[in-house]
Amino acid sequence: MKDVEHEKRLAAEAAAELVTDGMRVGLGTGSTVAYLLEALARRAPRAEYVATSPRTRDAALAQGLAVKEFDRVDRLDLAIDGADQVAASGWLVKGGGGAHTREKIVAAAADRFIVIADSSKLVDELHGPVPLELSTFGLESMLRRLTSVVVRQGGLSPDGGVIADYQCGVVDPWVLAPALSATPGIIAHGLFDPELVGAVFIGVGDEVLRTMKGAVI
Repeated sequence: MKDVEHEKRLAAEAAAELVTDGMRVGLGTGSTVAYLLEALARRAPRAEYVATSPRTRDAALAQGLAVKEFDRVDRLDLAIDGADQVAASGWLVKGGGGAHTREKIVAAAADRFIVIADSSKLVDELHGPVPLELSTFGLESMLRRLTSVVVRQGGLSPDGGVIADYQCGVVDPWVLAPALSATPGIIAHGLFDPELVGAVFIGVGDEVLRTMKGAVI
């Protein structure tokens, strides 16, 4: 039986080794990132951090990490985050925690984006649901036009957007991602394309598998 928490910890600790003195680092949101914060606190590099959610910010501060507001930082050396699905093609699904808009912004601002995950997140092909952040303005009209979208009860993003899930399958993410991006009222979706991802660190048993765009490195 897989020890998922052990695999998460291994992947997080491997990614923490990339953080060195003087770096500015984006921190994602989720259970695997919690292990990353612990590893960074133990290593204590003299780095500055940007958090993608209040939950991560508070947890990082509790670990003694130096967290800055993102509006004071123009670029990041590195961003590290988890994922809900990691496909063999290099595509990701993110947003289980409802922070995927901020996570995508932080990933895009970084010179290198590292994903950390356990082996249960590996999939041959992406599948639904795909998280969405929706505008509150015109929400009912938008939901009438959108098909197979379910709003999460009480689900709001860190910026107050409505969190929902697109329930259909993901036949071709290269087609679905731009279609969702072009839909008025969708602030952001949880599909992350391989061009955004620098590498994926996956805990597999007692080892860490490193991949880049689906290929082992």
